[in-house]
Amino acid sequence: MSTLREQFNEDGYVILRNFLEKDQVNSIYTEARKIFAAQIKRVTGKSVDIDDKDAFENAMFEFFEKDFEAFVGTGKTVQHSFSLHRLGLDPKIENLLKEVGLANPVIGARAAMQFNSRFLSKDGSKHWKLDAHQDWRTGQGSLDSAVIWFPMVDAGAEIGALQVIPGSHKFGLQASSASGYQGGITSSLKEEDFIQTEFKVGDILIFSSFLIHQSGNNVTNNIRWSVQLRYNNLDEPTFIERGYPMAYIYKPETELVTPDFPTKEQLLEVYS
Repeated sequence: MSTLREQFNEDGYVILRNFLEKDQVNSIYTEARKIFAAQIKRVTGKSVDIDDKDAFENAMFEFFEKDFEAFVGTGKTVQHSFSLHRLGLDPKIENLLKEVGLANPVIGARAAMQFNSRFLSKDGSKHWKLDAHQDWRTGQGSLDSAVIWFPMVDAGAEIGALQVIPGSHKFGLQASSASGYQGGITSSLKEEDFIQTEFKVGDILIFSSFLIHQSGNNVTNNIRWSVQLRYNNLDEPTFIERGYPMAYIYKPETELVTPDFPTKEQLLEVYS
């Protein structure tokens, strides 16, 4: 039987069943829905039960349509939840990274959460369903950089779980229409080469950032809630030689997001 590292090196990915405790995954999922619920109530006037899946997600769609700017802000806020970032630093994750070959792992980008649905899309945009791509283009870190992806709900083909091409991490960096998330591979790929992944809550996928993969097609009326964690290897020679480049750029807005806010009186009230 091959070792985890041998399987990872051969296929470019490994699916680990029941790797995470369901309670740990649900804590992230719950915190995110609570954050959205607060804004749903403000925008729609509805107090929605986060555990009533269909009702809650229908309220998400209504929120999206009524106040897109607030939806985007809320979507960014859930990326910063404590529960999500705790997981990204979990010793179990660190040990897994070392097991597949990242001897000295370091965070490659902020932990990310996605909530993909065709009902959360503007003007026909396909940002909810990414074309075939390689994650290395957006990170440009160590050659052995790895990504951990998992859904927070049971996920198979119908809800759009990832599709991967086994062994494609050895194809080299493919030509792409852009470096960002919207950039798809421009070379010819065969749909029959993609393998559909399937998950139960607690399962995870760890894969090389060079693995060619794409979103499945979420044909359901539900949201595909998922988490993505990215890591580099500080000991990888070319990463050292290139001066530890960081392609992700995080920067503040140059202007006040809310004009004429806050007033002195508001601050005095906070700190009274």
